[in-house]
Amino acid sequence: MARPRKFEEDRAVEAAMRAFWSAGYEATSTQDLCAATGLGRSSIYNTFASKRELFERALRHYTDERNANLAELMEGELPVKEKVRTVLWWAVEPDPDDPAGCLVVNSLVELGPRDPEIAELLRRDQDKRVQIMTAALEAARARGELDAGKDPLALARFVAATVSGLRVAARGGADRAMLESIANTALGVF
Repeated sequence: MARPRKFEEDRAVEAAMRAFWSAGYEATSTQDLCAATGLGRSSIYNTFASKRELFERALRHYTDERNANLAELMEGELPVKEKVRTVLWWAVEPDPDDPAGCLVVNSLVELGPRDPEIAELLRRDQDKRVQIMTAALEAARARGELDAGKDPLALARFVAATVSGLRVAARGGADRAMLESIANTALGVF
């Protein structure tokens, strides 16, 4: 029995996401995508129309998955400092099966300056992540977990920027001790 097309598309998007995450948009060839997805060139183009469409689907898949994990964490019952620590440690101790760095950060650096559609998609993603964290930080401040003088929006932006910096440092070869020292310094703000 043949697998449903939706299953095949989802699997291909996941595989393409990892290829783009590892090498970047420009450096990922159609042949690389064929190897990663197990699909032939014609199947890729029949299903996704273009490398660009496949990349956009892969990027949305990545951001949707990461934002769902972030929202689940931020809506949970942990104290806010533990929530922030968890977010920072996602960058310090990433899944060993994941490519180094972050597909969002890598794409922003590679494509943001010259691709307004991708830049806008990434700006909306950043806004969503900051909004999710801001809501949790506001709730923590209302519960007295966070000093009343601290700005939840500024703190959410700070955490997002720190995570991006950690991802860049990791992609550049930073070791665990360096990443931990950065994360612990950021955590000291809370």
